[in-house]
Amino acid sequence: MNSGLTAMQKKSVAVVIVSNGPGELATWVNPVVDELHKINKSLRDDDKLYFTLRLVLVPCPNATGKEFIVADSWNKFELITKAKSFWKLLIKPHSFANWPKKGVVIFLGGDQFWSILIAKRLGYLNITYAEWIARWPQWTNQIAAMNIKVKELIPERYKYKCQIIGDLMADIKLSSQISLKNKEKHYIALLPGSKKAKLSVGIPFFLEIADHIAKENQNINFIIPIAPTTNKSEYLFFQSERNPITKYYSSKIKTIKNINDFYFDYVIETSKNTKIYLIKKHPCYEILKECDLAITTVGANTAELAAIALPMLVVLPTQHLNKMNAWDGIYGIIGKIPFINRFITFIIKYFYFKKKKFFAWPNINAKRMIVPEKIGNISPKKIAREVLFLIKNRDQLKSISDNLKKERGDKGAAEKLASIIINSIKKL
Repeated sequence: MNSGLTAMQKKSVAVVIVSNGPGELATWVNPVVDELHKINKSLRDDDKLYFTLRLVLVPCPNATGKEFIVADSWNKFELITKAKSFWKLLIKPHSFANWPKKGVVIFLGGDQFWSILIAKRLGYLNITYAEWIARWPQWTNQIAAMNIKVKELIPERYKYKCQIIGDLMADIKLSSQISLKNKEKHYIALLPGSKKAKLSVGIPFFLEIADHIAKENQNINFIIPIAPTTNKSEYLFFQSERNPITKYYSSKIKTIKNINDFYFDYVIETSKNTKIYLIKKHPCYEILKECDLAITTVGANTAELAAIALPMLVVLPTQHLNKMNAWDGIYGIIGKIPFINRFITFIIKYFYFKKKKFFAWPNINAKRMIVPEKIGNISPKKIAREVLFLIKNRDQLKSISDNLKKERGDKGAAEKLASIIINSIKKL
């Protein structure tokens, strides 16, 4: 959707939203855009603001590649640039559109540094929504924080830039039509990862966890939200002999079939007759919210689960650390070199893990153990026993959920952030 060139004659201010994956678009960007229009519409005719609304998609390992199509279908932006065009946009912004002299860039997903780069390049103000931490307070103009803990992490000399607005995820409107819970069945969500290297460990490990749990308790259903970066064929690949890690585990996929179900798209049946239901929809918070517990790898998914207050057990089997390309950033890149891989594995196992206290985002943010973490040379059987214990202890699950809620921010964040944007435009 590349209109906006003719509209520039009437609109003197640009509102540029920087975002990345499908979750951020659905739960952060869309509500804020709606509130922007709502507030502007409520103003008197003489006070109405005229701005061009633009969306910049940035590189993201968790993106589906369909973000442009989704955002374009909303018909809310006069310009949308794809993630693959980010560097070209940064170098030659005028090759995409004419840009007003004044504008505001708002970070709503991705790396906060991308929004700062765009703002500096265009000469615009920058507003950062900080869910857990504001990473570049010296270079941003305003910080909209999820809660007081985010503000406390900001150096004293930059705290004046910060305003606590609450939790954008708290404004998620979950469908009331979905109800999986009943007295007979429990639902457990399995999140084995999204990147291929994580799946190479996660698929065989999590399949065996499910088989051990099902053996002890037949009243548990398992679901897997398929990450947008993967598909069912990869699940088959990573449980096969072509994945060297499978030799350590006995559980396999016997069949994976399409099903005609209101909630689920596929069903896996393991070699030990355990059924696991797969969901393609992303994000699928309405269904996850119905689960009793999630078993998840480390990563951004721990933050998403925390947002809906879903109790989780976080696992990281360090016996497979030699699969270093499962890690993010520079470790994942240089870890592909065999002799460096062995060296880094040794350093991480014997120094990094001993020094680092927490791995799940809610624990990192709270600086205490809110959700249980199992890190080390762990077995699926050991994890299964922990899960069965938690399922039997409903009070403990409720306590985890309550603590997750306390660590999030208040509702109404979308309206408050929209107000900050409106006020920033007025001052330009």
